[in-house]
Amino acid sequence: MEGTGIITGEDGLGRCAWHGGLEDYRRYHDEEWGRPVTDDFRLFEKICLEGFQSGLSWLTILRKRENFRAAFAGFDFEKVADFGQNDVERLVADAGIIRHRGKIVSTINNARRAMELRDEFGSLAAFFWRFEPPAGERPAVMDIATLRANPTTPTSVRLSKELKKRGWTFVGPTTVYAFMQAMGLVNDHLAGCFCQPEVDRLRAAFIRP
Repeated sequence: MEGTGIITGEDGLGRCAWHGGLEDYRRYHDEEWGRPVTDDFRLFEKICLEGFQSGLSWLTILRKRENFRAAFAGFDFEKVADFGQNDVERLVADAGIIRHRGKIVSTINNARRAMELRDEFGSLAAFFWRFEPPAGERPAVMDIATLRANPTTPTSVRLSKELKKRGWTFVGPTTVYAFMQAMGLVNDHLAGCFCQPEVDRLRAAFIRP
Protein backbone atom coordinates (compact mmCIF):
# COMPACT_ATOMS: atom_id res chain seq x y z
CA MET A 1 0.00 0.00 0.00
CA GLU A 2 2.52 2.52 -1.15
CA GLY A 3 1.85 6.01 0.12
CA THR A 4 -0.48 4.88 2.92
CA GLY A 5 2.21 4.22 5.50
CA ILE A 6 1.03 0.60 5.71
CA ILE A 7 2.95 -2.49 4.64
CA THR A 8 1.60 -6.02 4.51
CA GLY A 9 3.67 -8.72 6.14
CA GLU A 10 4.13 -12.34 5.12
CA ASP A 11 1.32 -13.16 7.54
CA GLY A 12 -1.04 -11.03 5.46
CA LEU A 13 -1.47 -8.40 8.18
CA GLY A 14 -1.18 -4.69 7.47
CA ARG A 15 1.13 -2.80 9.79
CA CYS A 16 2.48 0.73 10.22
CA ALA A 17 5.41 0.82 7.83
CA TRP A 18 7.87 2.34 10.30
CA HIS A 19 8.92 -1.08 11.58
CA GLY A 20 10.56 -1.60 8.18
CA GLY A 21 10.11 -5.36 8.17
CA LEU A 22 12.78 -5.81 10.85
CA GLU A 23 11.88 -8.63 13.20
CA ASP A 24 12.69 -6.91 16.50
CA TYR A 25 11.10 -3.66 15.39
CA ARG A 26 8.00 -5.50 14.14
CA ARG A 27 7.67 -7.28 17.48
CA TYR A 28 7.90 -3.94 19.30
CA HIS A 29 5.21 -2.52 16.98
CA ASP A 30 2.92 -5.52 17.40
CA GLU A 31 3.33 -6.18 21.11
CA GLU A 32 4.18 -2.92 22.83
CA TRP A 33 3.75 0.35 20.95
CA GLY A 34 0.49 2.13 21.76
CA ARG A 35 -0.76 -0.30 24.40
CA PRO A 36 -1.75 1.55 27.59
CA VAL A 37 0.79 1.34 30.41
CA THR A 38 0.41 2.12 34.11
CA ASP A 39 3.62 0.56 35.44
CA ASP A 40 5.68 3.40 36.90
CA PHE A 41 9.04 1.89 36.05
CA ARG A 42 8.03 1.33 32.42
CA LEU A 43 6.76 4.89 32.18
CA PHE A 44 9.98 6.23 33.65
CA GLU A 45 12.07 4.01 31.40
CA LYS A 46 10.28 5.15 28.28
CA ILE A 47 10.44 8.87 28.93
CA CYS A 48 14.16 8.57 29.72
CA LEU A 49 14.87 6.46 26.64
CA GLU A 50 12.98 8.94 24.48
CA GLY A 51 15.39 11.54 25.81
CA PHE A 52 18.34 9.34 24.87
CA GLN A 53 16.83 8.89 21.41
CA SER A 54 17.02 12.61 20.64
CA GLY A 55 19.10 12.89 17.46
CA LEU A 56 19.06 9.11 16.94
CA SER A 57 16.57 6.47 15.79
CA TRP A 58 14.32 4.56 18.17
CA LEU A 59 15.66 1.33 16.67
CA THR A 60 19.14 2.23 17.95
CA ILE A 61 17.72 2.65 21.45
CA LEU A 62 15.50 -0.42 21.24
CA ARG A 63 18.48 -2.62 20.40
CA LYS A 64 20.33 -1.26 23.43
CA ARG A 65 17.34 -1.34 25.76
CA GLU A 66 18.46 -4.35 27.80
CA ASN A 67 21.86 -2.70 28.28
CA PHE A 68 20.13 0.47 29.45
CA ARG A 69 18.02 -1.53 31.88
CA ALA A 70 21.10 -3.18 33.34
CA ALA A 71 22.94 0.14 33.56
CA PHE A 72 20.05 2.04 35.18
CA ALA A 73 18.86 -0.53 37.74
CA GLY A 74 15.85 -1.55 35.68
CA PHE A 75 14.77 2.12 35.66
CA ASP A 76 13.73 1.81 39.28
CA PHE A 77 13.75 5.55 39.85
CA GLU A 78 14.21 5.17 43.61
CA LYS A 79 17.53 3.45 42.93
CA VAL A 80 18.54 5.75 40.09
CA ALA A 81 17.85 8.78 42.28
CA ASP A 82 20.69 7.61 44.54
CA PHE A 83 23.24 7.51 41.71
CA GLY A 84 26.22 9.78 42.26
CA GLN A 85 29.25 10.98 40.36
CA ASN A 86 30.89 7.55 40.37
CA ASP A 87 27.80 6.16 38.65
CA VAL A 88 27.90 8.95 36.08
CA GLU A 89 31.49 8.03 35.22
CA ARG A 90 30.60 4.33 35.11
CA LEU A 91 27.77 5.05 32.69
CA VAL A 92 29.82 7.37 30.49
CA ALA A 93 32.27 4.47 30.09
CA ASP A 94 29.54 1.90 29.33
CA ALA A 95 29.77 1.07 25.62
CA GLY A 96 26.44 -0.78 25.80
CA ILE A 97 24.41 2.43 26.10
CA ILE A 98 24.48 5.91 24.58
CA ARG A 99 27.40 7.56 26.36
CA HIS A 100 26.03 11.08 26.43
CA ARG A 101 26.95 12.69 29.74
CA GLY A 102 24.15 15.24 29.60
CA LYS A 103 21.50 12.59 29.03
CA ILE A 104 22.93 10.36 31.75
CA VAL A 105 22.88 13.22 34.25
CA SER A 106 19.37 14.08 33.06
CA THR A 107 18.16 10.55 33.80
CA ILE A 108 19.44 10.76 37.37
CA ASN A 109 17.86 14.17 37.81
CA ASN A 110 14.58 12.94 36.35
CA ALA A 111 14.58 9.98 38.74
CA ARG A 112 14.59 12.43 41.64
CA ARG A 113 11.82 14.45 40.01
CA ALA A 114 9.87 11.20 39.43
CA MET A 115 9.95 10.50 43.15
CA GLU A 116 8.47 13.93 43.77
CA LEU A 117 5.66 13.25 41.33
CA ARG A 118 4.96 9.88 42.89
CA ASP A 119 4.81 11.43 46.33
CA GLU A 120 2.43 14.14 45.12
CA PHE A 121 0.13 12.09 42.88
CA GLY A 122 0.51 8.59 44.31
CA SER A 123 2.16 7.23 41.16
CA LEU A 124 3.78 8.41 37.96
CA ALA A 125 0.89 6.80 36.11
CA ALA A 126 -1.63 8.97 37.94
CA PHE A 127 0.30 12.06 36.87
CA PHE A 128 0.91 11.13 33.24
CA TRP A 129 -2.60 9.87 32.54
CA ARG A 130 -3.95 13.27 33.51
CA PHE A 131 -2.54 14.31 30.13
CA GLU A 132 -4.50 11.90 27.98
CA PRO A 133 -5.72 14.18 25.17
CA PRO A 134 -9.42 15.03 24.95
CA ALA A 135 -11.34 13.41 22.11
CA GLY A 136 -11.69 16.75 20.34
CA GLU A 137 -7.92 17.00 19.92
CA ARG A 138 -7.68 13.70 18.10
CA PRO A 139 -8.01 13.38 14.30
CA ALA A 140 -11.04 11.60 12.88
CA VAL A 141 -8.73 9.33 10.86
CA MET A 142 -5.08 8.64 11.65
CA ASP A 143 -3.37 8.43 8.29
CA ILE A 144 0.27 8.91 7.37
CA ALA A 145 -0.17 12.56 6.36
CA THR A 146 -1.78 13.40 9.70
CA LEU A 147 0.90 11.58 11.65
CA ARG A 148 3.73 13.31 9.81
CA ALA A 149 2.10 16.71 10.18
CA ASN A 150 1.77 16.42 13.95
CA PRO A 151 5.09 15.63 15.68
CA THR A 152 3.65 17.47 18.69
CA THR A 153 0.13 18.16 19.94
CA PRO A 154 -1.32 20.82 22.25
CA THR A 155 -1.39 18.25 25.06
CA SER A 156 2.22 17.18 24.55
CA VAL A 157 3.21 20.85 24.69
CA ARG A 158 1.32 21.24 27.97
CA LEU A 159 2.88 18.10 29.44
CA SER A 160 6.35 19.19 28.34
CA LYS A 161 5.89 22.58 29.98
CA GLU A 162 4.61 20.99 33.18
CA LEU A 163 7.54 18.59 33.40
CA LYS A 164 10.06 21.35 32.74
CA LYS A 165 8.43 23.50 35.40
CA ARG A 166 8.94 20.61 37.79
CA GLY A 167 12.64 20.35 36.93
CA TRP A 168 12.65 17.53 34.37
CA THR A 169 15.11 17.76 31.48
CA PHE A 170 15.24 16.36 27.92
CA VAL A 171 11.43 16.43 27.82
CA GLY A 172 10.63 18.65 24.84
CA PRO A 173 7.15 18.39 23.27
CA THR A 174 8.29 16.08 20.44
CA THR A 175 9.99 13.73 22.91
CA VAL A 176 6.94 13.83 25.15
CA TYR A 177 4.58 13.08 22.27
CA ALA A 178 6.64 10.04 21.26
CA PHE A 179 6.34 8.89 24.88
CA MET A 180 2.55 9.40 24.78
CA GLN A 181 2.28 7.41 21.55
CA ALA A 182 4.31 4.50 22.91
CA MET A 183 2.63 4.33 26.32
CA GLY A 184 -0.90 4.33 24.94
CA LEU A 185 -2.07 7.79 25.95
CA VAL A 186 -3.02 8.03 22.28
CA ASN A 187 -3.55 5.42 19.58
CA ASP A 188 -1.43 6.47 16.61
CA HIS A 189 -1.44 3.18 14.77
CA LEU A 190 -2.48 4.08 11.26
CA ALA A 191 -5.79 3.27 9.63
CA GLY A 192 -5.25 -0.11 7.98
CA CYS A 193 -2.85 -1.37 10.67
CA PHE A 194 -4.20 -4.49 12.34
CA CYS A 195 -3.10 -3.09 15.71
CA GLN A 196 -5.31 0.00 15.51
CA PRO A 197 -8.65 -1.66 16.41
CA GLU A 198 -6.90 -3.93 18.91
CA VAL A 199 -5.39 -0.93 20.71
CA ASP A 200 -8.75 0.86 20.57
CA ARG A 201 -10.29 -2.11 22.40
CA LEU A 202 -7.51 -2.13 24.99
CA ARG A 203 -7.90 1.60 25.60
CA ALA A 204 -11.69 1.26 25.90
CA ALA A 205 -11.30 -1.40 28.59
CA PHE A 206 -8.39 0.33 30.30
CA ILE A 207 -8.95 1.56 33.85
CA ARG A 208 -7.25 4.95 34.17
CA PRO A 209 -5.19 5.42 37.35
